[in-house]
Amino acid sequence: MQGSTRIPTARLVAAVVGLALAAAGPAQAASLKGRIAADGSSTVYPITEAVAEEFQKAHDDVRVTVGISGTGGGFKRFGRGETDISDASRPIKSSEGELCAKHGVEYVELPVAFDGLSVVVHPSNTWAETMTVKELKMLWEPAAEGKVTRWSQLRADWPDQEIHLFGPGVDSGTFDYFTEAIVGKAQSSRGDFTSSEDDNVLVQGVSSDPLALGFFGLAYYEQNQDRLKLVAIDDENPANGAGPILPSAETVESGAYAPLARPIFIYVSQKAAARPEVSAFIEFYLREAPSLVKEVGYISLPGDVYELARQRFAARRTGTLYAQRGAKGMTLAALLQAGS
Repeated sequence: MQGSTRIPTARLVAAVVGLALAAAGPAQAASLKGRIAADGSSTVYPITEAVAEEFQKAHDDVRVTVGISGTGGGFKRFGRGETDISDASRPIKSSEGELCAKHGVEYVELPVAFDGLSVVVHPSNTWAETMTVKELKMLWEPAAEGKVTRWSQLRADWPDQEIHLFGPGVDSGTFDYFTEAIVGKAQSSRGDFTSSEDDNVLVQGVSSDPLALGFFGLAYYEQNQDRLKLVAIDDENPANGAGPILPSAETVESGAYAPLARPIFIYVSQKAAARPEVSAFIEFYLREAPSLVKEVGYISLPGDVYELARQRFAARRTGTLYAQRGAKGMTLAALLQAGS
């Protein structure tokens, strides 16, 4: 027809598809609704809670609840199919994996941040500026119960006064990690200390007792550093040669703060991930984690690790990366690449 302009077929198809996608995008976002249940580590809680708050701003028909029953407590609920997401400050144990298998729960394991464990004392403590891993073991191992009870038993020039200990409960992944790193066996610890799954309770305990010593995630120290004092830790490794090290974003990410630095995780039920609101939440989590992790006081992972985690979730690759031979000596990037 005279005066008309013919649009090439390929361009016409692309334009129509583009318009359809543009129209479908907001509608799909608006259509997201439902409930997402997360529970587990009090260490990972601030990250998941921050992600949930931001996600719900864009999707106000989705309700995300986040609990803090501890890593072990969270895995018990997750393994029974009671939650969609489990926050974890350590990799899943074989016994927890068996519980998942028993109830038909397949899961995708995703690292979300780095964290360092902080050993803290009251601000008025002028003597415990540094401690060695050996001293921490002497203080926390099972044999210390009822026997190592005074500061002077750790170093002769420290006060001959009682030491009051605070630490996470036995369901906490932080407790598992600390006991394995310091004592040499997870869950191996003296029992005569004040414990709680809520790190805020531990902060309150140490900050109100001049003779106290406790441990918990670095983020909780950073949120309360005006009420607490960090202890520098010396791993006494000749190969390291660095001496006492304070935890920080730099020393955790570089590995200098050995052995009390670790990755932390979320675990997503495969069944739950099939629901559009859960899938969208996890994609949002991995996309926004680099900035939100820093906002709540943790250390973000390298960009390539988040990208590998996104690929793992997109492919719905199930199981734990830590079942691989030699996994403990591998970087997160290497683990994710080997498990792809």
